[in-house]
Amino acid sequence: MGNFKGHALPGSFFLLFGLWWSVKYPLKYVCRKNKNACYLGSRAGFQRLEFIEGIVKAAFALIGMIAEQFVPDGPHLKLYNYEEKHWDHLMNWQHATMYLFYSVSGLVDIVAYGTNALPVALDRMMLSLAVFIEGFLFYYHIHGREMLDFHVHQLLLVAIFGAAFCIFLEVFFRGSIVLEMLRTSLCILQGSWLWQIGFVLYPPNGRLEWNQVDHNNMMFLTMCYCWHYAFAFLILAVNYTIVSWVVRSKIKQAQSVEMGLLKTSERDHESEDEI
Repeated sequence: MGNFKGHALPGSFFLLFGLWWSVKYPLKYVCRKNKNACYLGSRAGFQRLEFIEGIVKAAFALIGMIAEQFVPDGPHLKLYNYEEKHWDHLMNWQHATMYLFYSVSGLVDIVAYGTNALPVALDRMMLSLAVFIEGFLFYYHIHGREMLDFHVHQLLLVAIFGAAFCIFLEVFFRGSIVLEMLRTSLCILQGSWLWQIGFVLYPPNGRLEWNQVDHNNMMFLTMCYCWHYAFAFLILAVNYTIVSWVVRSKIKQAQSVEMGLLKTSERDHESEDEI
């Protein structure tokens, strides 16, 4: 992760899941409110989505682990260099460990929704643990860094530990749209901020590097972090509005068709009575 691509890959992972959740949870909520009239979602349908989501999560995490280990300058499964007598590429090993826990979370989703072998709440518990482990690793990952490097990663920890706590609450308050949307917003924030860190610390295309000790840069990036979160809430608001409008439109169309069929049936019945 010590380059631009290393931040863009996990950033894309979190952005993809955040954008997906910003559609899935409003759809689930609106269908739950209109369960007698909503034909777009069912309990079995959403369980299948959770199962597929687990497969995608495990696959993405596996790709991340392989990338961290087998990039040209990676450790290639070598943890200690006995020739030079020092640990080998511990940064890559920490990132691979983070991906490992997300892969376990994906496997728990697969088992929980593909069989009845596990309690359903275990998926949220394992996801909360995976996010916490990510933050725990990052907390000791940034020791001794330059001031700006330390600051942007410290801001990232706010989103990570906030998401971990939010998901932990979902274990006890499952189906809470407020917690689900809060978790989604923090996931989008984490993804977009990882991209921002990549642009700040590893400017692509030979762009001008940021001054690591300029306090004004810290002030700007703190403000920029708040803009990222505002943008995350904007995405949530837009997607929620679109999903609600689509579901209500489909419900009205279905009700109109039912009313038309009912009237036709009534006219046919009246014609039979007259005969």
